[in-house]
Amino acid sequence: MKKLRELKRKPLSLFLRLIMLLATGITAFVIIFLVGYILIKGIPNLTPDLFAWKYNSENVSLVPALINTVLMTLMTLIVAVPLGIFAAIYLVEYAKRGNKLVSVVRMAAETLSGIPSIVYGLFGMLFFVVALKWGLSLLAGVFTLAIMILPLIMRTTEEALMSVPDSFREGSFALGAGKLRTVFAVVLPSAVPGILAGVILAVGRIVGETAALIFTAGTVARIPKNLLSSARTLSVHMYNLSNEGLYINQTYATAVVLLALVICINAASSYIAKKIAGGHNG
Repeated sequence: MKKLRELKRKPLSLFLRLIMLLATGITAFVIIFLVGYILIKGIPNLTPDLFAWKYNSENVSLVPALINTVLMTLMTLIVAVPLGIFAAIYLVEYAKRGNKLVSVVRMAAETLSGIPSIVYGLFGMLFFVVALKWGLSLLAGVFTLAIMILPLIMRTTEEALMSVPDSFREGSFALGAGKLRTVFAVVLPSAVPGILAGVILAVGRIVGETAALIFTAGTVARIPKNLLSSARTLSVHMYNLSNEGLYINQTYATAVVLLALVICINAASSYIAKKIAGGHNG
């Protein structure tokens, strides 16, 4: 009752609280509606034919695309995550204050984050596919996606490192630890949850990418024999099925599998972040 009386005295506070509640409700409704719609449309169409080992025009199996998606995600993270993390460590821990290089790199990263994926796809096609003569291949898709998510990984890691209190660094130095040991034994473990949040966002962008991969990885629906083989991911698979107009039900079923894959990856990343943070605090 006391809080209600205070809100009545402050109409602006009441208005802002209502706006926040309304925004939260709308966001939750949209998410629940989208997920529910996909599940209702897709689950009844999850047939055994969709999980056949080989794709053909009759079963339109999603298994090759699912395997390709996992391979594409893992390989892209292996390329992009170390580069992004080490670049962020240099910018935060080693570069001098007011360094012009730092400001240029940050501006470039922010600019690259806003470039449409189709532009990355055209660059990947011209450079990796044509200039390096990799052709439409898994490798070309991996390096194109790595360039695409690198600014995201770098910026989120940079913010996570800057959020670590300076007292952690000072305490490590006071105990006789050097700069490198302080960074990798004290600062980096404390920033792991923030870094993994960026990795989760990057995974979402990799899994949902279509335009860039059509130009670089191709659309062949089979498991690649090597890194220079063409590979179709789940998002490209969905695009092709819906574009043909003959397999709309299978498209919804593929969307359910894609949604489940993203949820599993996010859950695994959150679990790892909690384990690492718990072990560090312990």
